[in-house]
Amino acid sequence: MRQRKGRTAFIAICTLPAVILFIVFMIIPTINVFKMSLYKWGGFSNNKTFVGLNNFKLLFTDEKFYRSFQNSILLIVLVTIITMTLSLIFAAILSREKVKGQNFFRIIFYIPNILSVVVISAIFSAIYDPSQGLLNSILSIFRGADAKPILWLGNQQLVIYSLVIAMVWQAIGYYMVMYMASMTSVPESLYESANLEGSGRIHQFFHITLPLIWTNIRTTLTFFIISSINLSFLFVKAMTGGKPDGASEVFLSYMYGQAYTNSSYGYGMAIGVVVFLFSFSLAGLINFVTKRETLEF
Repeated sequence: MRQRKGRTAFIAICTLPAVILFIVFMIIPTINVFKMSLYKWGGFSNNKTFVGLNNFKLLFTDEKFYRSFQNSILLIVLVTIITMTLSLIFAAILSREKVKGQNFFRIIFYIPNILSVVVISAIFSAIYDPSQGLLNSILSIFRGADAKPILWLGNQQLVIYSLVIAMVWQAIGYYMVMYMASMTSVPESLYESANLEGSGRIHQFFHITLPLIWTNIRTTLTFFIISSINLSFLFVKAMTGGKPDGASEVFLSYMYGQAYTNSSYGYGMAIGVVVFLFSFSLAGLINFVTKRETLEF
């Protein structure tokens, strides 16, 4: 009995610091966000006015918020589909095919994940530069030297897709390495049996590889979708600042601008509450949609 109590006390002591940090830096700030969303407050004075749900009523009639929400959804969908698809394809090629220099390609693909978002944003801002950028320089070979340069970050129709390319380039290597680790654990005997039965590489990929690494795909998919919400904010702040005319604004950058630039802290926290609920709902939806029976080998 004493041994059990001693073990329980030891576990409690070991977990207490983590619990305290979680409460102080996660639970309390989250509660404060919900609380401040009910107030009209500039953020820099003691004058707080309780307005109830007025901030949310204003939010759902705000066209700029709806535009930033649409941009966020577009980024999440495009970046997720492209990143996950390419990561799986490259992982399958490097783990299943006989490619020289596999470790070299792993390192090359993983390097963007080591770099900070600011560095990656600076690289792509230079690539997209309308006058001296690499992309326009290459296109001028086909379009002619006198052709008008394309404003990749200054065009309302192109700016979101320019951000998509930067975000995919940053994330693809990390998930490729994770999927390669999962694929190497699949028994080779399964592929040998499939080869004897005349199954091709593509058929093996969809009927052997994907089902057996589905648990990893499901976990990384949920993680990536939620993290892309934060990444989109960082890329927007570093590359475009929401320009041109709010065409690249996402809901976190719009929240930041309302709370800390327009001195509408309460309204910004109302946006934060919506983002918080949206993130949790999206994570739950992804887990539900991707749920399937776990296969063992």
